[in-house]
Amino acid sequence: MDGASVSVRGLGKRYGAVRAVKGVEIEVRSGEFLSLLGPSGSGKTTLLMMIAGFEIPSEGAIRIGDRDVTYVAPNRRNIGMVFQRYALFPHMTVADNVAFPLRMRKVVKAEIARRVADALLLVQLQDFGKRLPSELSGGQQQRVAVARALVFEPPVLLMDEPLGALDRKLREQMQIEIKRLQQRLGVTVIYVTHDQEEALTMSDRIAVMRNGSLEQIGSPTELYDNPATPFVADFVGKTNFLEAVCHSCNGTGLEFALGQSGFIHLKECPPTL
Repeated sequence: MDGASVSVRGLGKRYGAVRAVKGVEIEVRSGEFLSLLGPSGSGKTTLLMMIAGFEIPSEGAIRIGDRDVTYVAPNRRNIGMVFQRYALFPHMTVADNVAFPLRMRKVVKAEIARRVADALLLVQLQDFGKRLPSELSGGQQQRVAVARALVFEPPVLLMDEPLGALDRKLREQMQIEIKRLQQRLGVTVIYVTHDQEEALTMSDRIAVMRNGSLEQIGSPTELYDNPATPFVADFVGKTNFLEAVCHSCNGTGLEFALGQSGFIHLKECPPTL
């Protein structure tokens, strides 16, 4: 399975007078794990839904590989999708849930059986094919949703806060499992979360969103060590903010006055000052 690049160019979404997403530009590399991180109302899920095809953009374009999919129907984009609530069919067995995308593509029965067996083995549920979703734990249901999204070998996998309903211990276990699968298969993953620790742990790069706009995109290390804005510094990790006035900048460095608290001295003057 080879991942595909995803290009988001000037993408925007309006609901009446409200601009939910404002001219976002992101280039997701083939085989990359990119997290869309931000608080509630930041536009991250709306952006993901436009990439998936469930929301029509008000402006901009979306490309998957070399194909413009801006106005292509969701079922014709050849992408996998894992929802927060899994969206499993309660009346179908685990095997039938996983087989559903293949049946919709009219894959022959023998090939369906082979791919379903491989997908369940991949998520370590090879002995659960005959069970109903109601007979599974939350973590097992989540694995079924992942298997169903991957069984038809999509180049891109979209995940909308898939671990939000799990307890902390199980969530941490599933983070490792999802990252293991992504690295093994080479699929491109775009992952929505509001959990900073989750994004820092799993991602190759993180796109931090706020009020419908992209604040910063970079590796976890870049965002943690060199935040571009006070919002990113405050949202990614733990930060102390000090109000200070530049007192002097010379050959010995930079000095800030902190009022009655004294001074802070930096050995080097930043090039932007």
